[in-house]
Amino acid sequence: MTATPARSARERAEFLTDGCDHVESLRELAERLERGRPLRVYLGLDPTSPDLHLGHAVVLRLLQRFVDDGHNVILLIGDFTARIGDPSGRNALRPALSDEQIGANMKTYAAQAGKVLDMSRVTLRYNSEWLSKLTFTDIYKLLSQTTVAQMLERNDFKQRYESGTPIALHEFVYPVAVAYDSVAMNVDVELGGSDQLFNLLISRPYQIHAGQDPEICITVPLLEGIDGEKKMSKSLGNHIGLTDPPNDMFGKTMRIPDALLPRYARLAAWWPSDQVQALERGLRDGSASPMDEKKRIAEDLVALYHGGDAARAARDFFERTIQRGEIPAEMPELSLDGRTKLADLIVAAGFAESKRAATRLIGEGAVRVDGTVVSDPNARWTAEGPAVLQVGSRKFVRITQ
Repeated sequence: MTATPARSARERAEFLTDGCDHVESLRELAERLERGRPLRVYLGLDPTSPDLHLGHAVVLRLLQRFVDDGHNVILLIGDFTARIGDPSGRNALRPALSDEQIGANMKTYAAQAGKVLDMSRVTLRYNSEWLSKLTFTDIYKLLSQTTVAQMLERNDFKQRYESGTPIALHEFVYPVAVAYDSVAMNVDVELGGSDQLFNLLISRPYQIHAGQDPEICITVPLLEGIDGEKKMSKSLGNHIGLTDPPNDMFGKTMRIPDALLPRYARLAAWWPSDQVQALERGLRDGSASPMDEKKRIAEDLVALYHGGDAARAARDFFERTIQRGEIPAEMPELSLDGRTKLADLIVAAGFAESKRAATRLIGEGAVRVDGTVVSDPNARWTAEGPAVLQVGSRKFVRITQ
């Protein structure tokens, strides 16, 4: 039996960066791999919201590729940089987060990332370890290594400056702080989304100034949200969370525009390139049904995070309740417990975060009781005996007396 020949450093570099949209640079990566030592590779995530989503999973999957290749991988939680706020892609000042918000947001980050990463082989770190210890003298020495002209080369800063939109000085500190992360950890490789390229590249001269080899910067494509327009974001409400229940994950995926099917197949459901190419050909020549392909992608996606049985059940639920309009036979129950207002029941069922949000759902015609739309925001619960409360197309609960 002939042994499989070992891959060259160049082949390993090409495998590790397959599907990425920027590598700075492939030659440098191959040279580092050729040295024969594990590389220090990191990804930084700022806890600006409590949920990780499929957009995060694209780069987390790349990070796992480095784990599997035997490198020293770090997942860095930007608990300090979250206080500054990443200006990338922003056309206005990002609202400041309190320490309490940041703490609450990052509480489950490691567990959520673990849906993609093998966290037993990943080092978890927080950049407050070093950034909180910098003195003002340290900070102005770091700032002196970058000019205002360099900062204004960033598209977001440039556009805001030319349009007269205010740019606060602390926003210039963000990429410098991220650059110092690379220096503090002396990393070989940094990963990020394509919107992070400036933040990654600015680290290279800082590392050279510190006497280190400059990191190889690798970025992945951004995944559009289910609206098909802007990048996936919790704040825009167009996201699919890594911890979304199977039915929600499936249903949200079914809302993506047909034009995004190949991108979701590749970036979200992790289809191999030959399968994605076959999908693209089928959509072009009409031999593939967008609805059927969307279901396949949704089922594969749910299977990644919840398993095959949950994925098949989610597909069955969608086809019964959404396509055929049936009310599911099985659903959770909620006791009336003295509540008389419909809005209060919607909140108690977990279908809205607040009474105001519940009232808005009723006004939008998104609420049904036993299949009948209720549109009065002040409606009271008048059903005698058990009845089904439905919000949207996927949320059901049986209200009991």
